[in-house]
Amino acid sequence: MSDNKASFVRDELLPPAPPPVSEAGAIKWVRENLVSSPLNIIMTVLALWVVYSIVSGVAPWFINGVWTGSSVRDCYDILDGTSGACFAVLKERWPQLIYGFKYSAKEYWRPNLALVLLCVAIAPVLFSKVPKQILWFTMIYPFLAFWLIWGGTILTSVVAISGFAVAFYAFRQLETRGVAVGLLGGLAAAIICWTLGGYVTSAGDGFLALPSVPSRDMGGFMLNLILGTVCVSLSIPLGIALALGRQSSLPIIKWICVLFIEFIRGVPLITLLFVANVVLAYFFPPDTNIDLILRVIIMITLFSAAYIAEVIRGGLAALPIGQYEAANSLGLDYAQAMRLIILPQALKVSIPGIVNVAVGLFKDTTLVSIISMFDLVGMIRGPVLGSTAWNGVYWELFGFAALIFFVVCYGISQYSQWLERQLETDHR
Repeated sequence: MSDNKASFVRDELLPPAPPPVSEAGAIKWVRENLVSSPLNIIMTVLALWVVYSIVSGVAPWFINGVWTGSSVRDCYDILDGTSGACFAVLKERWPQLIYGFKYSAKEYWRPNLALVLLCVAIAPVLFSKVPKQILWFTMIYPFLAFWLIWGGTILTSVVAISGFAVAFYAFRQLETRGVAVGLLGGLAAAIICWTLGGYVTSAGDGFLALPSVPSRDMGGFMLNLILGTVCVSLSIPLGIALALGRQSSLPIIKWICVLFIEFIRGVPLITLLFVANVVLAYFFPPDTNIDLILRVIIMITLFSAAYIAEVIRGGLAALPIGQYEAANSLGLDYAQAMRLIILPQALKVSIPGIVNVAVGLFKDTTLVSIISMFDLVGMIRGPVLGSTAWNGVYWELFGFAALIFFVVCYGISQYSQWLERQLETDHR
């Protein structure tokens, strides 16, 4: 009987065949998202028609844009009846749109340097892979930026840094006796240090001094960046304190935080800006001239802190009660439990809401133009359009303002989404 053996037996698997063309790449995406049903086909055609209509109408306006000229009349002469934008206003008024119309051109290097240093100082806060040694520069940066932008002697910033350093040291030494004792001790140490430092500053006036720039000379997009950066940086810790105070078991602290949050959230920001411009000065001692930018920073910070407090309170409420019980079982006091266990988790959950408030706050800085502060929108509505040379140019200027705000806000939004993926806030 002869053996019946197969002539060939495969001893390994066949390599996987590539998917059909219609099931991969761009063709798959188009088939699933644009033409998956008759309704989607109709909506796709309508959307393409709308996009084509907009592009065909706007493209000649951009392509024929004029970038040279000293007035709108020069643009009209160059266009000679054709449709086109007058981008020459952006080229000629660029310094005013960025720095304001009073900031000296010889001092432009100072805000430029402050912006570059801001990117360095904020890097270790935003990205975990940046060396943490730079955090020392991050803590010094606010005082250095104040000296660069406003000018004066550098001793003012040195005294301010010393006051905060002494206050932090006193707080850490007294924290074991209670958070309240530590805060009061730190505040007292800071006041003493600043009082003594005032005499040092007066005696050393002129030491490493830059030309002073009053706040009324600041404007343009630089003013929006100053207000947005400072107010967001201050409102987050204040919002955390308000959120914790609202959940406090002490009735007085709880109701103070509740009344403050509900009052601020029920009042429009423009009303608070008018209060900062007119009323806030009455709450300071007589014969004191409080800087307008400082008053606006106070009001915008309080406004955004109330909203951030509610966002963080939602993050605290989202944590399971087991996290609080675990902190108690470890023998941690309230401050340690919040700093080490509760707040890190609550802040991760609250990232989308905090970023939403920050983006809205940055856009709301344009409201300061209502109280005669010449930010980017104020410069456009005031000195630029008020001049006879560029009267009637609207789309180019406001389109530029919209573009620059979109770039900044979109960048913040994309960073927040990247941070959420890094921290896995959805607990997958």
